[in-house]
Amino acid sequence: MFFYLSFLRPPPVQVPPGPVTITPQIANDLRTELYNDVQDIFYSWCPVSNANQENTYPKDLSGTRPVKLTTWRLSSAYKELSVPPPPGLRDGQLWRLMLTAQVQGNPIISLTGEGLGSLIFPVLSMPILFSSRNMKSKKQDQIERIYRFPVPSQDEQAVMVIREQTSFDLDKKIWDSGIGLSGWIIDVFNDQSALLPLVQDMKAALNRPGFCNFVELGAGTGIVSLVLGALRSVPDSSEQSGTRIFTTDLASAMPPLSQNIESNFQLFSSHNKPEAVVLDWDQDRLPDELHCLSKGIDIILMADVTYNTSSFPSLVRTLSSLVTFSTSKSNAPLILLGYKERDAGERKLWSMVKEIGADFEKVGERHGAGGAPVEVWIGRVTLTSNGQC
Repeated sequence: MFFYLSFLRPPPVQVPPGPVTITPQIANDLRTELYNDVQDIFYSWCPVSNANQENTYPKDLSGTRPVKLTTWRLSSAYKELSVPPPPGLRDGQLWRLMLTAQVQGNPIISLTGEGLGSLIFPVLSMPILFSSRNMKSKKQDQIERIYRFPVPSQDEQAVMVIREQTSFDLDKKIWDSGIGLSGWIIDVFNDQSALLPLVQDMKAALNRPGFCNFVELGAGTGIVSLVLGALRSVPDSSEQSGTRIFTTDLASAMPPLSQNIESNFQLFSSHNKPEAVVLDWDQDRLPDELHCLSKGIDIILMADVTYNTSSFPSLVRTLSSLVTFSTSKSNAPLILLGYKERDAGERKLWSMVKEIGADFEKVGERHGAGGAPVEVWIGRVTLTSNGQC
């Protein structure tokens, strides 16, 4: 389990020059479990200097000195707090409010290593306009988190910004398994040591040059596909031409998903930019974008798709359609699953997918700050001699 700083009461879009009222929160990914320990929370202000009201990461992320805001306790979890304004504030300026659990005030989350999630994840507000003119009292409905990770083809680590909704819409938030699976993929990409044979096969498929097709189911904010696209991007190279990374979810998830893809454009070469595609598990037909592929799917990616057991028949039917499409082109896909147990009944999915010829094996874990770890499973689809499942 990972814990996240967030805003139970978000800051406003606009406020007169002066203090800003918020209610910070430390909770799990779905906000169903509050952090039950004592934790200092620090704030700092980051100026927004460009015309688009956006920071350019990581160069412009130079904030003010972190200052202790409060000490988090369950007994005061819903308390509104007043945050002093930025030093030297002038009317008309834009600033972002950053909350961290570390006195150093580092806003960037490292996605690599076994220690992933051992620290509480920081949060960054959207720009706040300090002005009394044409007042807008609306509360912010989005936040951002910043991640970094090594990319084998680059000397500097990649920096990725993921935008989430402050609402409780489940398809517009970061989930533990998305982070845990992303971290596992990054570590496998950069690991030069001997790996389990099944992990070696997955690494080879994830990094295979030339024509490769990837489909992520229930992508949400898109973090897994974004990480994969960045890892596969080789500057000024045609080796990865023909790669397609389809990051799919319901139509309601498309706006933030597409925004996250576009705002991280610098991570991708022209051949590895993820594509946001609507895929409803309750629909019988796969999206046209997939039917247009000239070969099958190499890897199906899934993270936190098991929280609703009533959706399992639809999920298995969708997996079956993807596998059937691939095997019709003599290509048996590997399935990569990031899973965090929320109910023991979710594990019936493993027996259900056996009906479509898929067998899963657990190959790793990411433990975070405690509680249920993120498990990583690889599924292999078995083909018969005639190329069918």
